[in-house]
Amino acid sequence: MNPDRRPLMAANWKMHKTVTEAVSLVESLQKETGPCADREVLIAPPFTALKAVSDVMKQKGYCLGAQNCHWEEKGAFTGEISTAMLKDLCCTYVIVGHSERRQLFGETDETVRLKGAAAIKAGLAPVVCVGEVLEARERGETFEVIARQIEGALKGLSEEQMAGVVIAYEPVWAIGTGRTASPEQAQEVHAFIRGRVSSLFGKTIEKNVRILYGGSVKPSNIDALMAEPDIDGALVGGASLEVGSFKSLVQFNF
Repeated sequence: MNPDRRPLMAANWKMHKTVTEAVSLVESLQKETGPCADREVLIAPPFTALKAVSDVMKQKGYCLGAQNCHWEEKGAFTGEISTAMLKDLCCTYVIVGHSERRQLFGETDETVRLKGAAAIKAGLAPVVCVGEVLEARERGETFEVIARQIEGALKGLSEEQMAGVVIAYEPVWAIGTGRTASPEQAQEVHAFIRGRVSSLFGKTIEKNVRILYGGSVKPSNIDALMAEPDIDGALVGGASLEVGSFKSLVQFNF
């Protein structure tokens, strides 16, 4: 990682944790890690726990995020949640385009673009997820897929808007499978993403944009991943559901 970019360790709890469980984990995590001056810790619990987690999030360096949003400000969209609702709950980030949303719920590059733009308009920082499935990697199409997703998700953004965007590379074949891209494989794609951002938005955005790695991140591989120059943090699933393992990730060594 580049020391000029503040590391971001993001916990995506997916459909886990009741309100009571969420509060207990966040309180314990803050107690054990203390304030985080040189890194940022993002907690993205289920919607039901956002308010409760916000109320107990006291330590410096901790912030709240949502796992999804709708692109419309309001309307007849049963089961959806707007960016204004998330802001009202003290969210500062929202994850958009996670591979599970794409695979299971039919999200496309266009819906990711709409959600990201809505988040920026509301003052939220979108964590835009991109990544290839195993078949695409085996066919040698990784860069083609990533380029299409990046360009589709960020289309129409200005340099000023792009300054608040975080990108997360999550090889779909490594999510929840126990398989992890090697640090070298992850770095190769991260460098490609940074180069693509440069071609779209210029050198200043390229230098400053944070790119996270997601895909079976765990205490045993976090230091090696974070040692790579273009990896600025992690989007963590399973290992963020237990205080001990996520604490180890938050406290990775520079």
